[in-house]
Amino acid sequence: MANEGEMLASTVNHQQWVCTVCGYNMIGEMPDVCPFCRARHDKFVTWDEAEQTYRVTPHQINNYVTQLISVPRLGMEHAAYRIETDSGAIWIDCPSAFNRDLEPVEAIYFTHKDFMGASNQYRDLWDAKVYLHVNDAEHPLAEQFPIDNKIYGDFTEHGIEAFYIGGHTPGFMIYIYDKVLFICDYAFPPGSSMQLNPFGPKDKTRKRASRILDLVSERSLEVVCGFNFFTDFDSWREDFKHLLDRAR
Repeated sequence: MANEGEMLASTVNHQQWVCTVCGYNMIGEMPDVCPFCRARHDKFVTWDEAEQTYRVTPHQINNYVTQLISVPRLGMEHAAYRIETDSGAIWIDCPSAFNRDLEPVEAIYFTHKDFMGASNQYRDLWDAKVYLHVNDAEHPLAEQFPIDNKIYGDFTEHGIEAFYIGGHTPGFMIYIYDKVLFICDYAFPPGSSMQLNPFGPKDKTRKRASRILDLVSERSLEVVCGFNFFTDFDSWREDFKHLLDRAR
C-alpha cells in the first residue's frame, strides 16, 4: 500500500515548470521562454525543485488575514493572502511555489490571470475550488489552469465581497473582507509615488479605478493588501485619490 507521501505526490502535475525570474508556473512541456516575463528556459526549475528550495511563509496581518510569500523570494513573486472566514479558509491569489504542508483552503479567489501560481496543484491536493473572471479565464496565460467557477460580476461568498473592476486586465477583481481590501497590483507602491499598473489598457485602467474609489469610500476599512505589500488603509486611500486626480 502506498504511503501518505506517495499518495500526495501522485496528486500533483509532474510536468510543471516554475520561472525563477517572475514565479509563473508552466504546465506541460517546457517552453523556450516564459510566457509571462519572456525569461529563457535556463531560468526555469521543476515544480519539485521549487518546492525543495522555496518555503511559502506566513506573515500575520491581523487575527484573520495572513500574507503568504516565499522565502527566499521567488523572483518577482506576488503575495497571496489567507483569510480565515466563519465558513472556512480562503486564499486570495495563489503562491508560486507548491508546498504540500500548508494548511488547506476551501477555495482560491483570483484577482486576475497573472497570478495563477501553483493553483492547479493546490486544487488537486485539497479539492479547493478555483475562481477567476470569465474574461481572464479565456486568456492564454490562464487556459491551462483548471477553473471551477468562472466569475461574471460582483458576488458575495464566505462573507467575502467580490467586485468586478476590469481595466488592468479584462477580468480584474478586487475583494473586501471585514476591514481589509485586497487590491493586488492595480495600483502600487503605497505612498506618494503610487501609480496605476502600466501594463494593459491605460485609459480603461484609469477609468475603472474610479469604481474602486467609490467602493472603498462607502466602507470603514483598516488594511490594504497588495501584490507585494500591506499598508494602512487611510493613508493608502488618500494616495489613491491623489493618483486619480493626477491621472485626470
